[in-house]
Amino acid sequence: MAKKSSFDVSTGVDLQEVDNAVNQARKEIATRYDFKGTDCTVEFDRNGGAIKLEADDEYRLTAVLQVVREKLSRRGVPVKNLDQGEVEIGSLGRARQVLGLKQGIDQETAKKMVKTVKGHGFKKVQVQIQADELRVTSPSKDELQEVMTLLRGEDWGMELKFGNYR
Repeated sequence: MAKKSSFDVSTGVDLQEVDNAVNQARKEIATRYDFKGTDCTVEFDRNGGAIKLEADDEYRLTAVLQVVREKLSRRGVPVKNLDQGEVEIGSLGRARQVLGLKQGIDQETAKKMVKTVKGHGFKKVQVQIQADELRVTSPSKDELQEVMTLLRGEDWGMELKFGNYR
């Protein structure tokens, strides 16, 4: 019997790099001229997997968001894995926003990925959903490479990581 090869498809962000990027963003906001005299905050909730932004108004909130996105991308954190919440306007015009961090493939997206792979007619390729990641197995390594190329070519709304290639 032929040996089966496999790989895992997952997604996620390095929380330590997110923490470093948030600290850098705080420093830049504290020293930038256009933020002088304003009350803008950036907080990282490690347990909740979210970044909370707050600013004096919606215009400054977008500037804070831009700084945070820039720092995240420089630290190598995939910005695609940010789930931007709605901008909430509070009392006195203060604006708040929560950025969620995607730490795994949700069931709905995983089912779409399985359907896409099955729909392309790969022979002997099996796809299994395992919690928040996918395992793709096949006796042919060439087909596995084609599946990787197919999954990379689609826009899933998150940065995909391919690991455990055996």
